[in-house]
Amino acid sequence: MNYRIILGVALFSLSTAAFANSPCQEKEQDIQREISYAEKHNNQNRINGLKKALSEVKANCSDSKLRADHRKKIAEQKDEIAERRRDLAEAKEKGDADKIAKREQKLKEAQDELKALESRDY
Repeated sequence: MNYRIILGVALFSLSTAAFANSPCQEKEQDIQREISYAEKHNNQNRINGLKKALSEVKANCSDSKLRADHRKKIAEQKDEIAERRRDLAEAKEKGDADKIAKREQKLKEAQDELKALESRDY
């Protein structure tokens, strides 16, 4: 009986993997969602910009370039975090409680942004 459950789970996993989208397809879908949202709110300028972005993605997107750009964004965000840590250390040296709190908040925001970037599949 247990082997049927395992087989079922394995087949389901394989079938969902077969329907997984490429990074470029995901990007297209994200833009389509944004277009739908803009249409619901009658934001024609946003719709025009998103449609232009969608046509550019369809014409020029490559999964490898998208992945490389994503890795670059992650590296840049790590640099941002390092800079925020240095700023925080300087504020702590000076003992300015207001600046310390602001620097801690900026560091947390940068770390949250990194987590969001790293959560993407590509």
